[in-house]
Amino acid sequence: MARTRKQIAQINVVPMIDVMLVLLVIFMVTAPFINPGQVELPSVGKTSQPPAQPLEIVIKESGEYLLKNRAVAGDERVVAKSALAAEVAVLQRALPDQPVVIAADKNVRYEEVMNTMTVLQNAQITRIGLLARPAP
Repeated sequence: MARTRKQIAQINVVPMIDVMLVLLVIFMVTAPFINPGQVELPSVGKTSQPPAQPLEIVIKESGEYLLKNRAVAGDERVVAKSALAAEVAVLQRALPDQPVVIAADKNVRYEEVMNTMTVLQNAQITRIGLLARPAP
């Protein structure tokens, strides 16, 4: 009776370990010669101007528009929706970098906020944002 030999498949890892040890020695020898790059980090307090206070448009639940100029203390007035873009444009000519933020009452429809943003964008006012207050 002839016995059939069964082949055993094995992977010899000794040559791979030898290669890894050689690479490890090469990296350990060359690592001290590599100079790390210097990173120039910005420092605090190098800005030339403080950021401009925003121009705030408040949309009340009653549909009333209130315009608050945070750059001028106490400058707060009721504005008609039709005259809103013109009023903001006049104030933007005085301070062109002043951002405009829209703060709406939580019961105001979001469609009204989007319509206000569209009116402002059509009047070439570019820095428009939404003001959100954290929940108490």
